[in-house]
Amino acid sequence: MVEKKRESQLEELTLENSLSVLYELQRVDSRIAQILMLRGELPMAVEDLEDGIAGLQIRIEKLQEALKEGTADITTKRHEIKSAEVLIKKYEGQLMNVRNNREYEGLTKEIEYQQLDVELRNKQIKDLKAKGEELSASIEETKKLIEEREIDLREKRAELDALIAETGVEEEKLREEAIRLQAQLPERLLRAYLRICRNVRNGLGVVTVVRGACGGCFRSIPPQRQLDIRSHKRVVVCENCGRIIVDDPNEELPGEDAAEGEKREKTLAKRRKRADR
Repeated sequence: MVEKKRESQLEELTLENSLSVLYELQRVDSRIAQILMLRGELPMAVEDLEDGIAGLQIRIEKLQEALKEGTADITTKRHEIKSAEVLIKKYEGQLMNVRNNREYEGLTKEIEYQQLDVELRNKQIKDLKAKGEELSASIEETKKLIEEREIDLREKRAELDALIAETGVEEEKLREEAIRLQAQLPERLLRAYLRICRNVRNGLGVVTVVRGACGGCFRSIPPQRQLDIRSHKRVVVCENCGRIIVDDPNEELPGEDAAEGEKREKTLAKRRKRADR
C-alpha cells in the first residue's frame, strides 16, 4: 500500500516537472519565433533573388548556346554556297561543249537549281543573322537584369547578415536550450506539443490561464478545470482550441500574499528537484 502511494506521488511529481519543462520550452520556442519574425521576409527575399539570378544565368547559357549554333549554321551554309558556285561555274563551262539540246537543257536546269540553292542559303543566312542579333540583345538585357538583381541581393543580404549578427548568438543558445528541454520530456507529451504547435495559427501549443480563460482562444475555463490545472495531476487540454493549458508559475494565486507565493515557489522547486533524481 505504501509502495503504491509512493509510486503515485512520484508520477505526480514527474508530471508536474514535465508541465514545468513544457512551459519553459514554449517560452523558448516563442522567443525563437519572435527572432524569426524580426527578420521578416528577408531570408525568403534573399533566397528568391538567389534563385532568380541562378535562373537568369541558366538563361544566358542557353541563349549563348543558341547563338553559337546559329553561327555554326551560318558557316555551314556559306560553305554550301561556295560549293554551289563551284558547280555553277563547272556547268557553265560545260555549256560550251554540249552536243545536243537535251544536254543543254539538263545543264541549264542544274545551273538554275544551284542558283536557287544559293539564294535559299543566302536567305537562311540573313534570317540566322537577324536571329543572332535578337539573341545577342537578349543576352545583354539579361546581363543587365542580373546586375540589378545582384545589387538588390547584396543589399538584402547585408540587412539579413546584420539581423543575424544581432540575434544569431541568442538564437543559437535558444535552440540549444530547446533541444535540452525536449530531451527532458516524455516522448508522447513532446509529440503532442509539436503537433499542436504545427496545427494552431500562432504556434502556441502551451498557454496559461488568463483571467479565468484559455490563453490561446480566450474561452472561459470552468473553476473545476482551473483547479485541475493548478494541481498538476494531469495534462489539461482546452476543449475549444486543443492547446495544453498550464498555470503560470510567476502568477500569484487569488488571496495569496508575497510570503505565501515565495513559500509555494520553494515547495515547487523542492518537488522538481526530487523528481529529477
